[in-house]
Amino acid sequence: MSKMADKKNLLLLLDRPTEPVFMEKGTSKSAVFDVPDKFLTDRYRPIGNEVQSRFGEKAEQRIPVKDISVPDLRIPMSLGRREQFSLFIPRHRRIAGRLIDIFLGVRSLDDLQSIAAYARDRINAYLFNYALSVALLHRPDTKGLNLPSFAETFPEKYVDSMVFTQLREEATVVPEGSRMPIIIPKDYTASDLDEEHRLWYFREDMGINLHHWHWHLVYPFEASDRSIVAKDRRGELFYYMHQQIIGRYNLERFSNNMSRVKRLNNLREPIGEGYFPKMDSLVSSRAWPPRFANTVMVDLDRELDQIKMDVNDLERWRDRFYEAIHQGFVVDESGNRINLDETRGIDILGNMMESSILSPNRQLYGDLHNMGHVFISYAHDPDHRFLESFGVIGDSATAMRDPAFYKWHAFVDDVFQEHKESLPPYNQNQLNYRDISITGVKVDNEDRGTNNLQTFWQQSDIDFSRGLDFVPRGNVFARVTHLQHTPFSYTINVNNAGGAQRFGTVRIFLGPKNDERGQPMLLRDQRLLMIELDKFVVALQPGQNTLRRRSTESSVTIPFERTFRNLDSNRPAAGTPEELEFNFCGCGWPQHMLIPKGRPEGLRCELFVMISNFDDDRVDQDLVGTCSDASSFCGVRDRLYPDRRPMGFPFDRLPPTGADRLSSFLTPNMRTIDVSITHTDRTTVRK
Repeated sequence: MSKMADKKNLLLLLDRPTEPVFMEKGTSKSAVFDVPDKFLTDRYRPIGNEVQSRFGEKAEQRIPVKDISVPDLRIPMSLGRREQFSLFIPRHRRIAGRLIDIFLGVRSLDDLQSIAAYARDRINAYLFNYALSVALLHRPDTKGLNLPSFAETFPEKYVDSMVFTQLREEATVVPEGSRMPIIIPKDYTASDLDEEHRLWYFREDMGINLHHWHWHLVYPFEASDRSIVAKDRRGELFYYMHQQIIGRYNLERFSNNMSRVKRLNNLREPIGEGYFPKMDSLVSSRAWPPRFANTVMVDLDRELDQIKMDVNDLERWRDRFYEAIHQGFVVDESGNRINLDETRGIDILGNMMESSILSPNRQLYGDLHNMGHVFISYAHDPDHRFLESFGVIGDSATAMRDPAFYKWHAFVDDVFQEHKESLPPYNQNQLNYRDISITGVKVDNEDRGTNNLQTFWQQSDIDFSRGLDFVPRGNVFARVTHLQHTPFSYTINVNNAGGAQRFGTVRIFLGPKNDERGQPMLLRDQRLLMIELDKFVVALQPGQNTLRRRSTESSVTIPFERTFRNLDSNRPAAGTPEELEFNFCGCGWPQHMLIPKGRPEGLRCELFVMISNFDDDRVDQDLVGTCSDASSFCGVRDRLYPDRRPMGFPFDRLPPTGADRLSSFLTPNMRTIDVSITHTDRTTVRK
């Protein structure tokens, strides 16, 4: 058997997560794992020959699993098979870290396959998927694998639980070639009596929630191999990716005539927004619990999760963050001061806020971000008296569905902004690019002419067959409705008054022209709502240059096909550079959510274009054969972040004195134009 084929077989262990390992795996052709009898669980060991031959007879591929001695799995097995799993809970993180270490520490692929096959039926399915996925992403011998979309494996985290009865019926009764997609209702979690429900299409978008899950796969915060966590500017990327999410969310709120999200600053006041997810867990057989309106966070005492913590702890950690920022330094575990300077400060704060193993002092600065998620997620059952699990905000795969996620992250971003506002504004040398001026910008839309962006609804089919256990084989589709926009392109006219070719970085942002009251925005507020649409490097010849760029080339997004990739039909050829980069490329903001929804009458926005001096931006490294097309939010696999400037430049700091409005901030190498985003309430079906 070739190494490459062996490697791909590991992905089959992620299929149909609660079916035993010896049952058929795969969708296009069936495969079975021939496991030693001692690998079978107690239920199946007495009838091992019978069940293995029964499922092996029909299989097109039999995968031999080597009999080896298995490492001690007591710690990973301490999380029950039918419990929920959350990266935010410290005990679960430690358990996951141990399992990741086991999978990473195995020398050969054969041994990894054996240990994974043994562990699969004994370990919590969510934990197994997460730990094996992180290991496959980071092992040198498996980096080229294409992980299946998490929505395909665990569809219950993404859609209305009512559809699963219909999906099972369709799969069981109808032959594969005649199956119809099951339509998931457009907005099923609330009625229009709930104002927050206007944003269902953003919070419950499958692509957005998959991005958030995949980002945490690429950037785990626990592992004994420090290099897996210590990726370039990891803490800063945690800050920037979430800051951009809050900016985008606020633009969606403006699109729906709502005010900006209010940060959860007072940790003892009621959380006004309730949330009822309407989802069941197929693995734990429990429904996701709701949170009622005006729930209050209280002290936690949950013996099962080994959490005994007070709201006081969150407040104390918060105060220590502010103290460190105002003093300009943090204190490490040895008592040494680490300055929060212009270059490293935000990265240090990001690693402290997410409390990864890179935090300089976990004892002092605690676990603020993660435990905030946990406190909100257990507000309905803080002492486990009702035996309830955490709400959706307690799981990184589902957290963005909950309105409270944005209140909490608005607070988290406010802490980061306290640091950013302590830094000196950018000076003219940092902002200007001598001899380079932008003389014109326009946006062309296929449907609506110039400087008018267009959004509408689109329905797309997603294959859920990998996650439906104990049903007949073959594809089973669900049809989801999501926001979509008409493709558009930028035309940028640039004059290079110097005598030689120059290189520049084009930075494109979009922000609202007016606030929620219809008043023109001050730049100090508007800068926090400037969302990055694209960033790319250009060569500028002496004289006039015309640059053209399509919206589909954005450095923020990945295409729909990659967000929801079908591993069987879209797989690149084995051993090619395309295959090597395919897996990391699952990280990225979904292309269909590049621009906000807008309004029927048009949402007035300002498009900002800047060309910065590439000499100040450049990071010398080879980017050939690495996934870099969604680098703004995800970085570049195994490389440095491909831009030396602070993330969000030039809007990550307060503007200089006198630049109260965006128009007074501009230098010749910048330009703004007014654009309008018009939403039409029509629905198309993706071809």
